[in-house]
Amino acid sequence: MAAAAENPRSASSIVASKHSQSSNSKIPSIPKPQLFPSYHENPNISPSVRIFFEVITKVPVPELEATLSSTGIPPLPECVEEVLKFCYGSPAAAVKFFRWAGLTKKHTPYSWNLMVDILGKNQLFEEMWDAIRSMKQEGVLSIATFVSVFGSYCNAKKISEAVMTFDVMDRYGIQPDVVAVNSLLSAICRENNQTLKALEFFERIKTKIAPDGDTFAILLEGWEKEGNVAKAKTTFGEMVIRVGWSPQNMSAYDAFLTTLVRGAQADEAIKFLMVMKGKNCLPGMKFFSNALDILIRQKDHSHAVALWDIMVGSGLVPNLIMYNAVIGLICDNNDIDNAFRFLDNMAFHGAFPDSLSYNMIFQCLIKNKKVREAARFFFEMTKNEWPPTHSNCASAIKLFFDCDDPESAIEVWSYMTKNHVSPVDESSNALLIGLCDLGRMKEVKRFADDMLDEGINISESTMAKLKSSFYKEGRSGRDMYDRLSRRWKDH
Repeated sequence: MAAAAENPRSASSIVASKHSQSSNSKIPSIPKPQLFPSYHENPNISPSVRIFFEVITKVPVPELEATLSSTGIPPLPECVEEVLKFCYGSPAAAVKFFRWAGLTKKHTPYSWNLMVDILGKNQLFEEMWDAIRSMKQEGVLSIATFVSVFGSYCNAKKISEAVMTFDVMDRYGIQPDVVAVNSLLSAICRENNQTLKALEFFERIKTKIAPDGDTFAILLEGWEKEGNVAKAKTTFGEMVIRVGWSPQNMSAYDAFLTTLVRGAQADEAIKFLMVMKGKNCLPGMKFFSNALDILIRQKDHSHAVALWDIMVGSGLVPNLIMYNAVIGLICDNNDIDNAFRFLDNMAFHGAFPDSLSYNMIFQCLIKNKKVREAARFFFEMTKNEWPPTHSNCASAIKLFFDCDDPESAIEVWSYMTKNHVSPVDESSNALLIGLCDLGRMKEVKRFADDMLDEGINISESTMAKLKSSFYKEGRSGRDMYDRLSRRWKDH
């Protein structure tokens, strides 16, 4: 077996409880080293652990046992476990410490598993298998031990060695079951582009050990990571046949549907969602939130709306951020009717619109030259105390003048100055030019004087436009412009 189980490269990333011996559907494992805090950053280390660790890190390995014995501290099982957690970077010292500690106290199964994990993660595979054989003699082997080995081999890209380890579990007195299958599949699928090898193992073992929902969830998450829509469909189809429909398989459904959405097959995802709704297996908010993010990035507004309607129709309650994201997508696609529908429905879900909600719709109305709707919406915004942005105000003023609604343009500018919506320069210049084009020169003079009083910048191009229009009014017009021009130059 030493030949069948040699040399991986790094740690398993499955996490389970300290004393997990496995048999339920959860995957047991040895904790990976990243889970443990750095020795120097851990203020809760006991004095005994601290002394042992100082010896391990500072004393040469050949002198380690003698120095440990000279401390006079008994290596209690809990203490040994804690020390080993910090020894992933010092495998030779860990072995010495482990052997020394075992001279006086019998090791716990957890300490044995930690030792196997340390050796595997440091690619000391012959030593790792020596430890496993010793564990067999001690009667402390568990599936958690083999999960560690699976992870070490897979991280080293030695998938075949991991599979061969599974095949010899029964020789070590551990009967492989669906938990062991899922552990190996999970270890394989965590590696990039290895799900096909996981599938090969699954195809070989499924007639001997019946898969469960977790089995298919692991494979589907692998296909999701790799973006393999065709394989995901095949795996999902087999899952439905073998284990049926169950709300407990939600992680599998999430992975499958997300693969479809990300693979530009939102139509298919929505069809499956409708089937799942009838089976009482609709996924939760996590899927819908992720799927909407994907559709927004894809600028797929029609499917986003369809997905949204399924979500809220199933009783899930979106938040303000989700509402604003979808309203933004809808407005980018000039779907004004749906934008208003979403805005009106927000309060029913406790997601009250904010300035962003209103301004996206206001901008959409302006862009689509919906003059009357924009004027009414401006009144609604300000009534609800959500001010339009200065850029939307400037655009609205230009639109209202272009579409023969100067009074609304004046109302927008007056609102800006009264409520200190700034900067106001662009809107002010748009107001003066709009009035100038209509020949309302007395109002131009009055507003221009007010603007100069307020320190608002009137541009040179606007002044040139005003000069041309004022001069057409004859002497009185020239006088008005000259007085305004002097004030402007002194401004």
